[in-house]
Formats: sequence, structure tokens, C-alpha cells
Amino acid sequence: MSVDPYLLAKWLHILSATVLFGTGIGTAFQMVWAMRTGRLETIHSVASGVVVADWLFTLPAGIVQPLSGLWLVYLAGYGAGEPWLVVTYGLYLVALAAWVPVVRLQIRIRDMAGEALLRGEPLPEAARRAFRVWFVLGWPAFIALVGVFWLMVAKPALW
Repeated sequence: MSVDPYLLAKWLHILSATVLFGTGIGTAFQMVWAMRTGRLETIHSVASGVVVADWLFTLPAGIVQPLSGLWLVYLAGYGAGEPWLVVTYGLYLVALAAWVPVVRLQIRIRDMAGEALLRGEPLPEAARRAFRVWFVLGWPAFIALVGVFWLMVAKPALW
């Protein structure tokens, strides 16, 4: 039994897109929900899980996604410079540029919540500021990935 390379690439691309987007929206929801409680134990626990989820799921999916996409481009016979692909690359870079500081902010929030727990102090204002920046950065990443999904499906002639 032989495996069709195009179907394998397409499956990997869809799977990695699902994991990337699903983990992103799922962890974002959990982080927002935890911060709304104001409870240090919850914030620390959820932020810890969010950081782990980014390393276990988001990062690998974020690597597989462009690699499988480029493989599909090659197998389908598209030129790498097709206008819809160029826009896709740009949107993917926007999402990446937002995600990198988000991960650092999640780690800071986790660490500040953990330190406050140990000291028996409230969550520092710096953690709340970090969360606000984290929240704002999530929107360009979300919107960019929604755009990437549309471009992957529609493959429009942009100009």
C-alpha cells in the first residue's frame, strides 16, 4: 500500500492548522477565564498549563504548518510567489510576531503568580499589565490566522 504524498501533506497541513488554532483559542480562553477569577492558585495553575501547551502543541504545529504548506505548494504545482501565498506568508509572520512575546508574557504571569502565592501576597499589578498586553497581542494573531484559513480555502486571485 502506497501513500499519496499530496494527501499526506494535506492531512498534515489540516491537522497542524487545527492544533495551532485550537490550542491558541483554547489556551487564550482558559487564561482569560483564570485571570477573571483573580484567584492566585487558579491563575498560576492555568498559566502553567498554558505555557506547557504552547511548548507541546503550538510550537510543533507552528513548525509543521509552514513546512506542510510549502510541501503542498510544491506538490500542487503552485508558484511560491503566488499573490495569495505571499499574503499568507505575511499573515503567518504577523501571527508569529504576536505569539513570541505572548509566550514570554505567559511565563512572566505564571512566575509572578507563583511568587505571590509563596509570599502570601496579591497578584502584582505588573502581572495584570502583562496580561493586558498579552490580551491585546492575541487579537492580531487570531485575525491573521483567520485570514490564513480563508486564503488556504479560497486561493483568490488578488491582483
